[in-house]
Parts: sequence; structure tokens; C-alpha cells
Amino acid sequence: MTESPRRVPATRVGATPAGRRQLRRALSSAAVDLFTANGYETTTVDEIAAAAGVGRRTFFRYFDTKDDVLFANHDEIVTEMEQAFENADPARDPVEVACETVSLVLDYYAADLDVSLKRFTLTRTVPSLRDKEVATVDRYQRVLARYLQGRFAERGDVMASLRAAVAAAAIAAANNHVLRRWLRSGGKDDIAASAARAFALVGEAFRPAKVDGETTVVAVLSTATPLPDVMARLSAAFPESDT
Repeated sequence: MTESPRRVPATRVGATPAGRRQLRRALSSAAVDLFTANGYETTTVDEIAAAAGVGRRTFFRYFDTKDDVLFANHDEIVTEMEQAFENADPARDPVEVACETVSLVLDYYAADLDVSLKRFTLTRTVPSLRDKEVATVDRYQRVLARYLQGRFAERGDVMASLRAAVAAAAIAAANNHVLRRWLRSGGKDDIAASAARAFALVGEAFRPAKVDGETTVVAVLSTATPLPDVMARLSAAFPESDT
């Protein structure tokens, strides 16, 4: 008697990181379609789960509320941003790195125009979703500020915390401006070109001022410092050229 081949258990969709991302996106896509067709208030979690081919319990393993499902990819974006900052070349301008990294948000929106446009409409008409969107933008901004503060502090900037907060707010504002303009155009605007212009403006605003042929040195000395010591320190700050 021939033995039947042993069956290999099927892997559940959510059993791997890629599978979990796929399921989160399926739930999000189903929710967007249902919210758009039937209204946000009348759509239930059970309906969203059924449309995605899963049960209610599976939905709540991924999301706490209906509000969360509309922004399913934002955790992924934050994780990618943090990884990009961790791997960034420390020799690069931190504001330039931050602008480049926050563009991940634009990339995610541009990758699925239909869902992005429907989500944009929903966030303009449903107050709780608008509040959730504001919270996600704030989260991006805090990630930007942490990175910038660390880099500014490494450079000895005594105002690192304030400068980072202001720069992060400017970068987030530029990103939101580009994104909303693109969404209002129905995805027809050149999002890459708009982003390049917006981030160039931010970079220019935070670029350290330079004066051709001049170097500014700030010396902090006690009024009791002897003149010879003052001259010695100034000489050390301005070494004579060998040419």
C-alpha cells in the first residue's frame, strides 16, 4: 500500500512580515471603498473585514478602530524613515537628508492614486479622520525633529532643540503643501518636481550663511584674560597660510 504524501501546512497570509503588510493594505483598501460607497459612519468593522476576506478578530489584531485602518501604511513609513536616518551619511547636510527622507510619504501616496484620492476626500469630510490625519503628520514631524536635533547637537549647536523643531515644522509643511496640491490636481501635478522646488526652498532657508573670503569666529573669554593669552588664542584660530 502506497503512503500518501504528507501535506505541507498552508502558510497564513499574516504569518510573515510581507503577508502582514499585504493584509493591512487589503483591509485599508476595503475600508476606503466601503467608506466612499456607503459612508464612514454606516460602515462597520465586520463589513470591512468581510470585504478583505478575514474575520472581525483579525481586523482588531491590526487596527484598534475604524479610524486607524485608513492610515494603514503610516507605521511602515515611520519605520522606513527611522531606518533611513540611521543609515544616513553623517557628512551630509541634515536638512537635506530630512527632506529626502520625508519624500517617502509622497512616494507611498503616489504609488496608489485611487486610494489616495478617496482618502483625501474622506479626510476633508469626516472630522475624526481629519483629526487622525493631523496626528499622523505630527508623528512624522517628531521623527524629523529627533533626527535633526541629534545632528545639530553633534555639531555643537547650542540651539539644537529649537532649530530642529523649526526645521522639522518647515519640512513637514513643505511636504504637506506638495501632497495636497498633487491630490487637488487629481494626481496630474508633477509631484517630484513640486517636491524638489519646495525642499530646495527649505534647504536654502536653513543653510548656514557664508561670506566669501571671510570666516567668523566667536571667542568666549573672561574679561580678566591677559592680552597675550587673547592674542595667542586668536592666532591659533587664524593660522597663517603656507602659500
